[in-house]
Amino acid sequence: MDAFPHHYTVTANGNANESQVSVSRDGLQDIMTDAPAAFGGPGDKWSPEDLLMAAVADCFVLSFRAISQASKVDWTAISCKATGTLDRVDRKNLFTAIELHVSLSAPEGSQEDKLARLLQKSEESCLITNSMTAPISLATDIHIG
Repeated sequence: MDAFPHHYTVTANGNANESQVSVSRDGLQDIMTDAPAAFGGPGDKWSPEDLLMAAVADCFVLSFRAISQASKVDWTAISCKATGTLDRVDRKNLFTAIELHVSLSAPEGSQEDKLARLLQKSEESCLITNSMTAPISLATDIHIG
C-alpha cells in the first residue's frame, strides 16, 4: 500500500443543452450520469446517489475480501446491497440512513460466528461509510456448504 495521504481525482463535464454528465478519470472508461427520476431526471443512467451507494457496497466487499484474506478465512461468494435513505433535514437534502444487506457463502466446515465477526469488522473498516455521517445498519445472511 502507498503511504497516506492518497489523492483521487475525477472530473465531471456537462453542457447546457443536455442533461447528461460525463464522469471521467484518467485511464478509465467514462461513465454517463444524469439526475435520478426522483429529482426529475430520466432514471435511465447512473446518478450521483446511485454512485454513492455503489461506492458503499463496493467498499464493503473489497474490505471483506482484504480482511478475510488477512484472517486466512475461506469464502466463495459475497453480495452487498446498499440502500440509502435520502431525506430533507434542516432544509438540506442528505442521506439519513444506509442499510447494508450482505449475503455470504462459505465452504462446508466454516465457522459462522467467525464469518459474522469478519462481516462486522468489514462494515467498521469501510473508508467510504467511515467518511459519511449517516448511520449504517448491517444485516447478514451466511450460507455454509
